[in-house]
Amino acid sequence: MVTHAPGKSQDRPPKKARIAAPKRDSRPKDTSRSKLSTKISTQQPKPVAPSAKGKEKAINVPVETKTKSKTKSKKTEEEYQLPTSFKVIAGSYEKLLYGLEGTVAFEDSKLQFRLKPTFIFPAHVSCIKAVAASPHGGKWLATGSADEIIKVWDLRRRKEIGGLMHHEGSITHLLFPSRSHLLSASEDGTLCLFRARDWVVLRSLKGHKGRVNAVAVHPSGKVALSVGKDRALRMWDLMRGKGVASTKLGKEGEVVRFSTDGSKFAVQSGSTLEIYATNMDLLCTITHGSRIHDIKFCGRVGGEGEVLLVGAEDHKVSVYDIPKDGSAPKIMAEMIGHTNRVKAIQTLEIALPESSGRKSTTIACTVSSDGFINVYDTASIPEVTNASTTEIMKIEPLVNYDTKGTRLTCVTLADDAFENIAAAGDAKRKRDEDDGSEHDESGDEDEAEWEREGEGEDEEEEEGEEEEDEEESE
Repeated sequence: MVTHAPGKSQDRPPKKARIAAPKRDSRPKDTSRSKLSTKISTQQPKPVAPSAKGKEKAINVPVETKTKSKTKSKKTEEEYQLPTSFKVIAGSYEKLLYGLEGTVAFEDSKLQFRLKPTFIFPAHVSCIKAVAASPHGGKWLATGSADEIIKVWDLRRRKEIGGLMHHEGSITHLLFPSRSHLLSASEDGTLCLFRARDWVVLRSLKGHKGRVNAVAVHPSGKVALSVGKDRALRMWDLMRGKGVASTKLGKEGEVVRFSTDGSKFAVQSGSTLEIYATNMDLLCTITHGSRIHDIKFCGRVGGEGEVLLVGAEDHKVSVYDIPKDGSAPKIMAEMIGHTNRVKAIQTLEIALPESSGRKSTTIACTVSSDGFINVYDTASIPEVTNASTTEIMKIEPLVNYDTKGTRLTCVTLADDAFENIAAAGDAKRKRDEDDGSEHDESGDEDEAEWEREGEGEDEEEEEGEEEEDEEESE
């Protein structure tokens, strides 16, 4: 059972942690938010400035980015296995955080999905606007709220680690590009990249004028796109921690998502979707029948290609086929079961029981203002046929959970693979001890690569800032 720390008073964080952890202390102290935030900001490395105005290039996502091969990375991938169960974590306007454990079994000649609540508690003092779980066996959960705080939770131990108070506005988006890093967006116009090992702010990315609505990371993990109130689409080099390109969209982008293979991305605004190639060529435009709240690319189960899931005000998730020939996308199916707007969508690939005859499937989880959490099997999405038909398949949820009217706002899916990773790590640690060699924690190789790529960038940026200051003074 996750317990929520009262957090009536907080000590100043240690220099390395940069995380405001709740701590009981009977001594009187000044708990002023502004002083605590000032203390934290003075300990952080100097943020990297974005590219100067007028010097930014047109957006062109480097999809063929090469990554250095590492023996340890290959071993980590081999140790990771598809999860046999999953966790659903959802936030709400009522400040409540819901945690459900999902399991799947093959009974009576069909798959049986079950959802069991594991925790329900008020996680913030304002509405929860974003949640994210670290992928591929990661143990971290991050929640963001209108109270301007990012709270970090340990899913393995089921406890709160503390609160990150770097932003000066409501948290609008959270995601983990890898198990070792967290990326956040806020109404203060900035994006922050945190290192999960000690929660240091590696980079504070500035460039948007006003609220940042959403951010998406390329599957390579090296490039991110963001959209905001300033009607701009910006590209960020996460390896060097700086803005590299931007373009005006002409309208406020509310959601941005990369496709599963990273060859294209979609930008949503109101009831309109625009799908672009990575060189910013407009591939197609979708005008939905109602206001869109979330979108998600999803690969086909057991086949080639992908579909686009669109959750909207019309109480359902529309499944669009994305043709490779550039023709207009069509609705192939609809995921039904909600009675109010669909607020968020997440997907996760899981392993299935051997008796089912299928190795794996991809589930889609949706949350709605009606208070229901629905789980669907994307294998039910029909294949593309050449026959012209106007019939749209209706897909019912495999299982749902009723929060009794709570207005849900966001959702994330976590797998149980971190237990497999932990067991594999313990076994490797024992082998290393027997061999007399040292053991490194998983994820360190990713951190080392990100930090090596960024070496020397701070000095270059500082020199650029000095030159700009001289030009302005002249």
